[in-house]
Amino acid sequence: MKLYDSRRAPNPRRVRWVMAEKAIDDIEVVDVDIFKGEHRTPEYRARAGTPQVPALEFDDGSAITESLAICRYLEHLHPEPNLFGRDPREAAEIEMWTRRVEMMLATPLMLAVRHSHPALAAIETQQPVIAESNLKTAVSALKLFDRRLADSPFIGAERITIADILAATAIDFARMVRFRPPEEMVHVGRWYGEMMDRPAAKAGV
Repeated sequence: MKLYDSRRAPNPRRVRWVMAEKAIDDIEVVDVDIFKGEHRTPEYRARAGTPQVPALEFDDGSAITESLAICRYLEHLHPEPNLFGRDPREAAEIEMWTRRVEMMLATPLMLAVRHSHPALAAIETQQPVIAESNLKTAVSALKLFDRRLADSPFIGAERITIADILAATAIDFARMVRFRPPEEMVHVGRWYGEMMDRPAAKAGV
C-alpha cells in the first residue's frame, strides 16, 4: 500500500499519528506538494478519485480518501491499540465525540487557518470574515471539551482514541495563526500538553 501524504495539511497528519500509535511501518509514504498543485494533476486525480490528501492506494491500484475512512481501515488491520471502540456502546460514544470534534472544532480551525494564513492565499480565496467567525466557533466549542476533560483523561474514552487525535492535530495546525486554547480552560491545556508529549505526535512533523 501507499499513503499519499502532505506534511503541510492537517488531515494526513491524523493518519500518520494513527500509524505511529499502532507502529505501522509497512506502508510507503509518498509526499504530495499541494502548493505545486500535485494533488490536482490528472495522474493524481485518476489515482485518488478526488484532489484530496491523504489517499491510501491498494496493491490493485484502487484507493480510498478521507482521513477517518483510512484510519478506520487501519484499525481493522491493526486492532491494537484500540482507537475506535471495543464494543458497540463504546464505539458509539467515541463516534459521538469524534463527530463533535470534527464539526465543532477541527473544521472551524482548519477554515480559520485557510482563510487567514498568508501562505495559504496561494490555494484559497481568503475571506477574513470566515476566519474570524470560525475562530469564535472553535473557542466556544472548547468550553464543551474542557467540561468533558474535567471528568475524563481523554475526549472519547478513558484512553486515547481517534477523537483525541483529531482534536490535537486540529489545535496544533491552528498554531500557524498563533491560536492557543484559552488559559482558563485548564483541562484542555492539561490534555493538549499530554497529547503533544506522546511520541506519535511527532510522526511526520
